[in-house]
Amino acid sequence: MPYGWQGKILWVDVSTGKTWEEKPDDIFYRQYWGGGCIGGYFLLKELSPKIDPFHPDNLLIFASGPATGTFLPGFAKHSVMAKSPLTGGIGESQAEGFWGAELKKAGFDALIIKGKAEHPVYLWIKEGKAQLKDARRIWGKCTGEAYKIIRRETHPEAKVALIGPAGENLVRYACIVNDLIYPNFRMGMGAVMGSKNLKAVTLRGEKEVKVKDQKTIDRTSKNYEQHFLDDLIPHLQFEYGTAGAVKMVQDNGQLVTRNFLTGVIDGWEDMPGTPGYKRFFEGKQGCFHCPTQCKHLIKPATRGKVSLEGIYGGPEFDTAVALGSDCGIDDTFTVLKASELCNKYGLDPTSLGGTIAFTMECLEKGLIKKEDTGGLDLTFGNVDALLKVIELIAYRREAGEVLAEGSFRAAQKWGKESLPFAMQSKGKELAMHDPRAKAALGLGYAVSPIGPDFAVIEHDSDFDGSAPQKFIDETGPIGIYARLPAEDLSEKKVRMLYNLQLYWSSLEVICGCIFALGPVRHMKIKHMVEAMRATTGLETSLWELMKVGERRINMFRVFNLREGFTYKDDELPERMFQPIQSGPRKGQKLDRDEFERTRSLYYQMMGWDKRGVPAKAKLWELDLGWIENYLPAGK
Repeated sequence: MPYGWQGKILWVDVSTGKTWEEKPDDIFYRQYWGGGCIGGYFLLKELSPKIDPFHPDNLLIFASGPATGTFLPGFAKHSVMAKSPLTGGIGESQAEGFWGAELKKAGFDALIIKGKAEHPVYLWIKEGKAQLKDARRIWGKCTGEAYKIIRRETHPEAKVALIGPAGENLVRYACIVNDLIYPNFRMGMGAVMGSKNLKAVTLRGEKEVKVKDQKTIDRTSKNYEQHFLDDLIPHLQFEYGTAGAVKMVQDNGQLVTRNFLTGVIDGWEDMPGTPGYKRFFEGKQGCFHCPTQCKHLIKPATRGKVSLEGIYGGPEFDTAVALGSDCGIDDTFTVLKASELCNKYGLDPTSLGGTIAFTMECLEKGLIKKEDTGGLDLTFGNVDALLKVIELIAYRREAGEVLAEGSFRAAQKWGKESLPFAMQSKGKELAMHDPRAKAALGLGYAVSPIGPDFAVIEHDSDFDGSAPQKFIDETGPIGIYARLPAEDLSEKKVRMLYNLQLYWSSLEVICGCIFALGPVRHMKIKHMVEAMRATTGLETSLWELMKVGERRINMFRVFNLREGFTYKDDELPERMFQPIQSGPRKGQKLDRDEFERTRSLYYQMMGWDKRGVPAKAKLWELDLGWIENYLPAGK
């Protein structure tokens, strides 16, 4: 067994309480590495096609990477995967923090959960031993209270991944919250967990993660710690968290506002990520062995009848925008409270904010009436209605029953006239970056098997005319040599998307953090390759790791094709082909013909046919010939 990996995968059937270990061979680990590739492998192998995401046979897979649990900064992530109840396709959601490292220290590279418990339970894993414990007395409790009880019952330093009322009530975009401040946000993984009557997965381990070359790891870690603040983006994250990008995108005219109608908002100076936001800071916290400390802690505060508990951390960029400007809200206190409610109830803030903003515009345009919102005045900028509807959604009460389904399903209920105002693709709400300002990212939103996600690729704006020259220089190893306008969608831009996507997909597999390892962050591409060699002892290369990323994308694509997806699902909302209404980018839009032409070109670069179906030769070239039988028939 190569270094890094523990060599064991734990299976748990919560229906019966049975647990067993699987010990894959060395070739398995060399081919699939971790994260999404391990998850994709088992979802394709073990899951019956067309199964309902809430069926007990749906698998819930937690997977780490080879360097997770080592002292390397930027490798503290883990993936959670299942068939998504939001999209009906493959679902993957990554989180930072300490939980993934603890899984490795408990002795496992991955955890696979199947079945449905007879009554609420939580899983307790300590030093390689797993048991199910009764969770009936904490079912229904919010994450903060449940977290305290679970730690009291197990271990005061246990790492806890748990769901709140939203997951229990099967809100289709419910998330899993790790140690209260590190969520697996997207794709509804919390709802899958709730469908299994599983309240939490709790870990405690002290098993060493052995590496081949500790000296290289120590040198890489020391270099990162000494110099990561030399780079602009890590410095911004250190000061404000990822929400620090709010001012940057506002100045650039691409701050998603009022359901993607415009790119600026008045009063942005009081949004998260601005100097005024610091008045709410309690401190900073990093992930396992990472000094960046881009997770900010919020101190308790009260305004009127609304209080901040101060235990759920500060908002990420997507959270700040989705629950702020996208809903016409510029008030930091309100956004902080909305963000807190997401972690308290277990809700993905991006899909939540996108669904609420969609509802606000439908109400404004007269496509729905107040009775459709339970009498709530869900208009842009209404802070009281925003906070109230979040609670209703988490508990599926009144208007929350429809909105808990997401914008796509709500539009189906309210009528086809409302569908163009749902900012979604594949049923998943767009991340809070406007494709009209970042065209390759927009095409990436459309073709991504997990739907629109900000981590599809490094963003266009890091390679345009205003980007530092070092960004261009440092992406040379993956074939990017020249600047391209951010709004451009040319053949060269499709090539950039293709190369960047393979690289970023490889980071998802090895569970590397894009805020530490991306080609424009401090840990450079060569450092990442050296880190993988030092961890595993394998004579690996950038080529091999990018092939692993390509393998992940193709496995995900085939899973979706098996579930009935077609190239017609690789789409963007019609609004992306309409002009931004105000701000520095007023009038900017994507061209429909150009989008369809470049989508076709992307398929060809990927080795897929005009339907977006991977060629037999491509699958065999990636050593994925075994999934050929899952491809759709016909031409």
